[in-house]
Order: sequence, then C-alpha cells, then structure tokens
Amino acid sequence: MVDPAEINQITISLPDGSARTFVGPVTGAEIAADIGSGLAKAALAVKVDGEVRDLARPIEADAEIAIVTSKDDDALELIRHDAAHVLAEAVQELFPGTQITFGPATEDGFYYDFHRAEPFSSDDFAAIEKKMEEIVDRDEEIIREVWSRDKVRAFFEEQGETFKAEWVGELPEGEDITMYRQGDWIDLCRGPHLPSTGRLPKAFKLMKLAGAYWRGDAANDQLQRIYGTAWRNPKELKAHLTMIEEAEKRDHRRIGREMDLFHFQDEAPGAVFWHPKGWALFRLLVDYMRRRQEEAGYVEISTPTLMDRAMWETSGHWESFREHMFTTETEDGRIYAVKPMNCPGGTQVYKQGNRSYRDLPIRMSEFGKVNRYEPSGALHGLMRVREFTQDDAHIFCTPDQMESECQTVVGLILDIYREFGFDDVRIKFSDRPEKRIGSAAVWDSLEAALKGALESMELDYTYNPGEGAFYRPKLEFVLRDAIGRDWQCGTLQVDMNLTERFDMNYVGADGEKHRPVMLHRALFGSLERFTGILIEHYAGRFPVWLAPVQAVVATITSDANEYAEEVAAACRAAGLRVEADLRNEKINYKVREHSLQHVPAILVVGRREAEEGTVAVRRLGTKEQEVLALGDAVGKLSAEAQSPAALYAE
Repeated sequence: MVDPAEINQITISLPDGSARTFVGPVTGAEIAADIGSGLAKAALAVKVDGEVRDLARPIEADAEIAIVTSKDDDALELIRHDAAHVLAEAVQELFPGTQITFGPATEDGFYYDFHRAEPFSSDDFAAIEKKMEEIVDRDEEIIREVWSRDKVRAFFEEQGETFKAEWVGELPEGEDITMYRQGDWIDLCRGPHLPSTGRLPKAFKLMKLAGAYWRGDAANDQLQRIYGTAWRNPKELKAHLTMIEEAEKRDHRRIGREMDLFHFQDEAPGAVFWHPKGWALFRLLVDYMRRRQEEAGYVEISTPTLMDRAMWETSGHWESFREHMFTTETEDGRIYAVKPMNCPGGTQVYKQGNRSYRDLPIRMSEFGKVNRYEPSGALHGLMRVREFTQDDAHIFCTPDQMESECQTVVGLILDIYREFGFDDVRIKFSDRPEKRIGSAAVWDSLEAALKGALESMELDYTYNPGEGAFYRPKLEFVLRDAIGRDWQCGTLQVDMNLTERFDMNYVGADGEKHRPVMLHRALFGSLERFTGILIEHYAGRFPVWLAPVQAVVATITSDANEYAEEVAAACRAAGLRVEADLRNEKINYKVREHSLQHVPAILVVGRREAEEGTVAVRRLGTKEQEVLALGDAVGKLSAEAQSPAALYAE
C-alpha cells in the first residue's frame, strides 16, 4: 500500500548540489528555516527554477531553488520594487484623492506615476520620505492574493482608481490577477515582493519629479512621476549619491560649453554643432580608428545616406525598424529613407564583382553618418542623439573563418578600450529574440561562433536571453568609467540572414556558390556618444594625446609676443595642437582661464624667457613651473602627445 505522504513528496535541489525532501506544498520561508535559522532571518525571496518568487508562495513540484538574500543581485530589484509600493502607500496617506497607476524598479532605483489635481513639489519629498520610513517601521506583512478580473475591476472602481480599473478591463476574461496587500493598502502587481515592509532597508531617497502620460500616449491624461533611488544599506545609498554629485560635475554638456567643444539648438534637435576644438577631438577619434583598422587589414568605404525604401524592405528594416526612420517622397513617387544604419550599403559594395573564397575575409569599414528618430524627451546631449556617426565595419568571411574573425574583433575592441583608459570592460552575449528572421539552424551556428570565440579566449561574459537583434545574435561591450558608471559601446554581431536576403555569395574551393557570413562590428559605437563618455570619464582633463588643445603659449608682457609666436610655431611644427594667448591680461588670469578649459600645459613666456630661449611649463592641476629650454619643452610635450595609434602606422 502506498504511503499517502509519498504522493506529496517534493524534492528541492539546492545550489550546493544537495537536495531536501518535503511533504508539499512547501514555501521558500519553510525551506530557508529548514536549512538554518540564520538563512531564515536573512531570506528575502526564493528563486524557483530561475524565477524569483515571494517567500510565502507555495512550491508544488520538484524544483531547483536558491534563497535570495540581500547579498544577491536579485535583491536590489526586490528592494526597489517594494520602495515604489511604499512610496505609493505614503503618497496616498499624505495626499488623499491621489490616484495610483504603475511604479516599477529601474536600473538604480524606482518611480511611481500618480494622478493628482495639485502638482507635487520637491518640497514634499521630506514629508513623503518620513511617511515611507513610518511604513517600514510598521512592518506591514506583504500578502499575495489572487483575484478574478471582475473583482479587481470592481474594487478599483469602488476606490475611485479609474486608471487601474481601465487597465484591468483590458486584461483577458477569466485570467486570475495577483494583488499585493500591505496593511490596508492594496495594489495590482505581478510581484514578487519582500515578506514585509519592515524588510525594506531605510536606504532610499526621492530624487526628482517629471511629467508622464497615461500609457505613454500624449493624448491621454498627464501624470506626475516621482523618481527615487533605493539600495541595500545606507553605505550603498551614500556611495550612489556621491557618484551622482560627481557625475554632475562631469556632465559633458557643461564641460563642452566650458571647453567650447559643441552645442545643440532647436532648429536641429538631436544633431551636434561641432566647434573647432570639439571637431579636433572628433577627428582625432576618426584618425585613431583609421590607423588601427588599416593595421588590422580593413579597407574603408562610404555608402549613400539616402536610399530607396526597396533596400530597407529587402533588409527587413522597413518592417522592423520603420518607426525610427526618416523618410521622404520625391515628385516621381519614389520613397527614400535616410539610412538608420550602414549594413545594407555595405552589402552592395560586396556584391560588385565576383567573390572567391580566396578573397575572404573582406573587412570593410565605414564612418557612416546615420539618422534615427528618437523622441524629443529621450534626447540627452551627445549621449542620445538623432544624427550620429558609427565606426561601422562589416566583415565577410566563410563559415570556417567566422569564429577566428570574432576572436580578432574581440581582441581589437578590448585593446582599443585599454588605450583610451578603460580597463574594466564587461561583455554581454545576447541570443535570438522572439521576433526574428532566419532558421533555427542558422541561429545555432551564429550563436555558437560568438560563444566559442569568448570561451576560447577565456573571457567572462553575462547572458542576456532573447536580447539579440531581429536577424543576428550579438556581443555588447560595456565600459566602466572612472566613477563606476557602465556604458554600452561596442558591438559584434554575426549574421547570415542579410547575406541570404541580398543574395550574396562567393565561389568556394568546390567551384560552387556559397553564402558568406557577415560580421557587423562597431568599436566606439556612436562617435558622438563615445566623445561624451570620454569627456565625463576624464572630467575634461584629457591625457595630452587626446586633448583638443594640448598647449597654450601665454605671455606675461607684450614684449614677449614675438617670442610667443616663435614658441607656438615650434610646437605646431612638432605636431602639437597649440594656441597663443597674447592678450593684454594678467598672467594669473590667463592661467586660470586656460586651466578651466582643461588645457594640459601652459607655456608661460616673458622678457627673460625670450632672452634665454626658454619656457616656463605649468601643468594642469599644479602651481609649480618647470623652466626648460624651448627644444626640450617641445620634445617632452610632443612625446606625451603621441597617439597610441601612431605606433601602428609606422
């Protein structure tokens, strides 16, 4: 006879490889308590077969589980999501009649959108934060409840929550909906959440207000969005606030004005007006990349900015990317698109003439200017623009060459980032998305090549399932800057779908036609954005080789004007980017002004220096001066100003 207890036995596999058997259903809280009292006290949630769930939610079948504590990465999203709910509860207690909508966790915090007749003010933040702390102190149990759709809608209608009621009304009939209750406050939410409000660390701060529209549609009611940040403990919160303060000091828009690098204006939203010094920096990046690519065996091409829509229909962009494209129609009825990317143009260059396997790999680079529609509210200086330049390249190779070419590209990317001062680089691997083109077999081979390249190079990477482009998997390279912020820059994508769509081929050793593999590669990504990242990484204090102006020759008196011009000419002859400041101003004023513009070296000259053929060199950030013979000073500066890429041109 079968023991009834055996029928309900559940095997729980733990991260250390051990397993425990329970008479089910069993909750994450019960599993944590069975493992130990310390873990039970620290437990915040449970991960069941990779899905984070509430501790109190029953596990009804065999599963692999892990108990989530504050040390785990998953804890931050839980904390931030709960902070959004506690914010909403606090607001509704303080401001009766305020309607709630939605409030998700974000990359470094949370927000919640509210509808209220009276506008909020940042002056309200102190009272709201105090109320949030009271809710934490109340240690309200957070309870997951499953309701029917009709019950949820009736509840919100009764409460006067018209936005929530509208949203629920559009959910499928018969679908159960989860509601989360904390004290007397209830919200519609998928969860998961912490066991109680008392588990939310008092390490949160409200940051700013913004406008939003219900469901993101400007035709709908306007909402008020309150942003906040939340962390595991006060130490992490303080570090984050310090980073924000430092980031404000490094804001590339402010530094760009101080250094006279660029500007934006309403007549060309999302497009950069480069000033001479900024354009010098931009050209420096292009020249650097050209040298590196030439040394790596690339040939450079240029393709049209405006192409017929048929090109984009063939590539698949017209269907999948149309809303981001700028288009125009001519008098003869033809519709053209301003290119949002360079790939289709590169395919057309490859297709000119017959290609043999002996020609491959072919590495084509292009500094192509592309245009993509970004909503006005998303534009942000150089970091988010509508018109930008990609350091694009497309590598055409045989399937057998695919993995080795990926290795070469990855090595080049990491090497280049090091030369720009980025030693901490994270790699993310993204595989096939749900909406895609191409067969499973093709995707299998492309994904295997990318992973194989990283694994053969013994490089760590993180996995982003389903985040690949619609026709190719990809690697993303994320730089960590001087103050700990992450920036996604370079990409490497492997593709056989475009080569199929554009009927591309090469003649193999067997005399038959074969499809090439197409590698899409960008190192800086957007040159405009990379420039902004560099400005903030260095806070405008570039190493000499990167500085738009590497030296200024500043006179003490007008008696030295002629000698100052001689010094400037000697610097230019040595390849330095130099300016002469002959204004009738005090030398301290000149030094202070050029220091604010982050010029690496100021060469001070007066009557004595003119007579002795010397210069007094003053470095950025120091008050000391080093008196050197003119030739020695120029030689020393020109050595420091040597671009790393110059080594590859020799």
